[in-house]
Amino acid sequence: MRTTPYTGGTVRVLLAVALGATVTACDADGNPLAATPYDAADQISFSGPKEVGGKADPDKPLEVTADGSDGRITDVTAVDTTGRYVSGELAADGSRWHSTSPLAAGTHYTVTVSTENGSGKPGRKVLALDTSKPADPKRLNVTFGPQEGTYGVGRPITAELDQPVTDKRQRAIVERALKVDSVPAVEGSWYWVSDKELHYRPQFYWPANATIQVRSNLENIKISDRLWGGAAKPLKITTGDRVVAVTDAAKHRLTVYKNDEEIKQIPITTGKSGFETRNGIKVVLAKEYFVRMKSTTVGIAVGSADSYDLPVYYATRVTWSGEYVHAAPWSVGSQGTDNVSHGCTGMSTPNAKWFFDTIREGDIVQVVNSAGKPMEPFDNGFGDWNVPWQKWLQGSALTTQDTPKANQPRLRPQGL
Repeated sequence: MRTTPYTGGTVRVLLAVALGATVTACDADGNPLAATPYDAADQISFSGPKEVGGKADPDKPLEVTADGSDGRITDVTAVDTTGRYVSGELAADGSRWHSTSPLAAGTHYTVTVSTENGSGKPGRKVLALDTSKPADPKRLNVTFGPQEGTYGVGRPITAELDQPVTDKRQRAIVERALKVDSVPAVEGSWYWVSDKELHYRPQFYWPANATIQVRSNLENIKISDRLWGGAAKPLKITTGDRVVAVTDAAKHRLTVYKNDEEIKQIPITTGKSGFETRNGIKVVLAKEYFVRMKSTTVGIAVGSADSYDLPVYYATRVTWSGEYVHAAPWSVGSQGTDNVSHGCTGMSTPNAKWFFDTIREGDIVQVVNSAGKPMEPFDNGFGDWNVPWQKWLQGSALTTQDTPKANQPRLRPQGL
């Protein structure tokens, strides 16, 4: 419902009145904006190379200025041959435009400058320039994850760098070039897990049946004096249904929801005293039909009261340290009533098979009401969703640098 009166008609009338005195200088419809743009070459100056075959220094910003007092710049678009736009800032009076994002080295750019004269008639000039190649060929390469395929709504996007980036300004250059688009669209952000790893997630889980595309615009972009961006293979994944399994350790029940509707409750057992199952949100990492579980892999000595060596079937992994949801026929008598495991979630073999067949990599397993420690955010799987959103945003190198200021001049679309 519209809550403010529409004033578009009034604006058009006032504009027509204001332009009435100059109708004879315009096209037949009396609107100077409808006139064929004149050649604005004599109205602007450009910071690009003047000599034929000259190369622009990618370390220096582009700059376009309006010459004289009889005109102003209204818009500048700079784009390279790969479709990457250069962001920029236009002075409020239209006297100057300069780029605010780095140029790529060894790249051809087309720069379209729009102007208007004192009578409001539009002008245009299309310029071209090539940037020089970097003297140092050292490259930063990026590998996106996971592999192409269909995943659950909890799978974060990962970006692995082949060398560390520690400086925040350099991180900002890298992060700004890593693009994630989804259909349906959702807001998301990168988080620097380490000097060589970033994770990307939305505030909430991905939408069900979404398409997510990831790409890097970092190639040939200068990161530091000795480091330039390398090529990266783009990634496309999809999500399936929204499947969330909630494990209530106190009630000894696992409830599975599909697209927010409950589809099954399963009696379970979780970690006993001293081996309590981690609380929090976990993401399915893998499904393994058979796993040989040995207590020695988690520091329990052979022959001790808690030692074990068991063949385990229908094992759904949720941490790298060895926490699974799996078949545990030896504890069926305790499932639904007591917690007797060493940290895994155990259930009957038929239920484990159903769970194994229903769940997919990237689906959510959330443990509640356990006395165990919280799930680690990183390094033991994908605990990313346990990081509050505002704290997650603080893990971005763009948190402070990309915050708009009041009355900030208009910016060109962000292309890097």
